[in-house]
Amino acid sequence: MLIRIVAILFPLFALTALGYFVGRRMRPDLSHANKLNMDVFIPALVFAALANKEFRIADFSVLAVATLVMVVGTGVVGYVLARFSGVAPKTFVPPMMFNNSGNLGLPTAVLAFGDAALAPAVVMFMVSNLLHFSFGAWLLDHRIKVWTVWRVPSVLATFAGLAVGAAGIEVWPPLMLAIKMLGDISIPLMLFALGVRLTDSRIASIGLGLYAAIARPVAGMLLSFAVLQFFDLPPQERALVIVFGALPPAVLNYIFAERYHQEPEAVASMVLIGNVAAVVFLPIALAMVLP
Repeated sequence: MLIRIVAILFPLFALTALGYFVGRRMRPDLSHANKLNMDVFIPALVFAALANKEFRIADFSVLAVATLVMVVGTGVVGYVLARFSGVAPKTFVPPMMFNNSGNLGLPTAVLAFGDAALAPAVVMFMVSNLLHFSFGAWLLDHRIKVWTVWRVPSVLATFAGLAVGAAGIEVWPPLMLAIKMLGDISIPLMLFALGVRLTDSRIASIGLGLYAAIARPVAGMLLSFAVLQFFDLPPQERALVIVFGALPPAVLNYIFAERYHQEPEAVASMVLIGNVAAVVFLPIALAMVLP
């Protein structure tokens, strides 16, 4: 089991570590690459997964609701912990609420459970992503117009993919292959860019970072077990819910905190230490769910 878990996680952490090493040595500017990933490659990945003629959104409706409960539930836990510890809720709640379901969640799902896990993992990612770009942004700045979330390329790709799938339209195979090839760029680039991004993060609040690094996956996994008592899901999706609960804070939390001037240094500490702590918590989650 240990060898199997190491084999699953090694590519994830190897690419992230390579990104960190290159980031430290070469200081590459990945701003354009990250924008391409957010605006082109990830939307292509999402569209290819959802526009597949074998994908039926109704099959994943229960999983989507369970994911919604998970995201909201960790936000509530984060709010309680923030009040208890005297941390500003706007600083602590988003990293608790929005996990790294893109950079780590998608590749972990595929490596652990195969290509068949990509579609449900994308559904979970999109539920979290949609909430992050709408409610998450509004939480930091109440002047944000939530309905403008449709302008986010990955959200547009979600609606387009769902529309194509629901209409039963079969995309011309060569075109779908081209879209899939674009999507295949996204996962390794996300992992590499995560490593580079971590070199820019500064540990300004070690105590708060450790607090969040432990609280985020512990609360997530405990909540996942509670959620699974109420939602009837297939074995693979049950496993994905538990792994989803163990994921660390998303790097996007730091980007949002910087954009809206909400203690970005503190959030950077939570993101950096939380993602390093994934070396501990992801193996624990996989050990719980792998047969």
